Amino acid sequence: MRAAEEAAFARGVQVEALMDKAGAGVAQAVTKFFPKPGKCIVFAGKGHNAGDALVAAQCLRGLGWKIEIRLAFKKDDCSELTRKKLEGLSRRPPEILGVTPSLRGGTDPGVTLVELWTDVADQLSAAQEIIAAEAFAGTAPLLIILDGLLGVGARPPLREPIRAACRSINQLRTNKGAYVFAVDLPTGLDGDSGKTDRDCVIADFTVTIGFAKPGLVADTALNHVGRPEVVPLSELRPPEKKATEIIASPPAFRGLLSRREYSAYKNQFGRIGVVAGSKGFVGAALMTSQGALRAGAGLVEVFVPEEIYEIVASAAPMEAMVKPVNSYRALLKEKVDVWALGPGLGKSRAAEVLELIEKAKQQMVIDADGLNILSEKTSLLRRCKGERLLTPHPGEMKRLFPNHKEPRAATAMKFCNRFPVTLLLKGSRTIVAQRDRPLSYNTTGNPGMATGGMGDILTGVCAGLVGQGLSLYDAARAGAWVCGRAAEIAIFNDGQSEQSLLPRDVLDHLGDAFNEVRG
Repeated sequence: MRAAEEAAFARGVQVEALMDKAGAGVAQAVTKFFPKPGKCIVFAGKGHNAGDALVAAQCLRGLGWKIEIRLAFKKDDCSELTRKKLEGLSRRPPEILGVTPSLRGGTDPGVTLVELWTDVADQLSAAQEIIAAEAFAGTAPLLIILDGLLGVGARPPLREPIRAACRSINQLRTNKGAYVFAVDLPTGLDGDSGKTDRDCVIADFTVTIGFAKPGLVADTALNHVGRPEVVPLSELRPPEKKATEIIASPPAFRGLLSRREYSAYKNQFGRIGVVAGSKGFVGAALMTSQGALRAGAGLVEVFVPEEIYEIVASAAPMEAMVKPVNSYRALLKEKVDVWALGPGLGKSRAAEVLELIEKAKQQMVIDADGLNILSEKTSLLRRCKGERLLTPHPGEMKRLFPNHKEPRAATAMKFCNRFPVTLLLKGSRTIVAQRDRPLSYNTTGNPGMATGGMGDILTGVCAGLVGQGLSLYDAARAGAWVCGRAAEIAIFNDGQSEQSLLPRDVLDHLGDAFNEVRG
């Protein structure tokens, strides 16, 4: 990051201009998840990371947020530019980089300054008493925290007074339900390795500037980074080297989902064959077919065993065609474009399923019981007639690739080097891998997705995207992103919670997520 900044400054880019853009991007990330104003507490260090956070606070104040600044150092110890941004908060907020201020009149700054360096414990206690009093009176606003203590140049271990400030952030998150936004990276996390200090800030969102830092996608960093969001800055260019890993985001999908021509017709968007469901697992077939339909498939056919045909036919989306099958081998003669195989399938007809996986010439998305059946004979993947996308969760991955305990990224790459497949390894930071392609880390989603049925929808969505011409690699990246983003929208914009979120909520908001990708 420092090298990228120095290169930008050498080209004539002004430090303050870069800070203003970065801070505005942080504010926009906050309002993406919390469009209604609340209270924002900024924990500020003395460097430019603090300046980014202060610019974000200025933008949020213009949108009606109440701002409290907590300085970890004396003002005189702060950098000149950070002091300038701090002083700017005492004036009425201007428009900054497209963030439109509210139209409230008056010159009341609406900013509280707390200097933590005087006595961290006393200041934290006083602030908690204020928040508790507001809660008792029923006036407590939404509370977010901006972690602007340290930037990418810092490395663990933490030192005072930063360590005490990190503890304060984590206490407010735990005790007061605050949502923490880390600016560039959580304080106490090594941006290169992902190693963390014992008092590292636990962020719900990490708004990283310019491009993602390697440490943010490390397995050890997951619970400290939370949901990553990249603020792209054209002035900052990542190191000039062959890409080995990328963060999946709408800019990475640009051009994949273009607008349809006015003369478009259904046969142009894929005929998807869903092979899913068994006695007791009817819902899996239904959700997979709904995922394919919502992803834009032209036609969806659901092939189910005869014993559940009537149940599925009566419950399936009316847009899907349901067909009974006696033998999965017979499906080799079906004229579909893409197969979505495995959810709720059971293992009673394993030999037939393996033959379909091996001999079908069409592209195929394999999930759930399809993977469990495949784990008994993974060597089959080397002789499949068509391309295969595998979408295992961690347990299924262990069955497919036992005795491999490397980090998830290394496991994914090793698997793809051994077998000619595309792999979507699900988890709190889903990874998409394919031989000779960059690893792709998904950024969207939340713990509310840890419930049965989410993977069925993802299988259908990926198959639907492949049917529209996307490669398995691109369909996996885009499919994981839109499903995760739909889950976020359901929680942050539609009143669901991590406890109440259901797969049907993801289906309901796939349209919003696809619009963000295109927009």
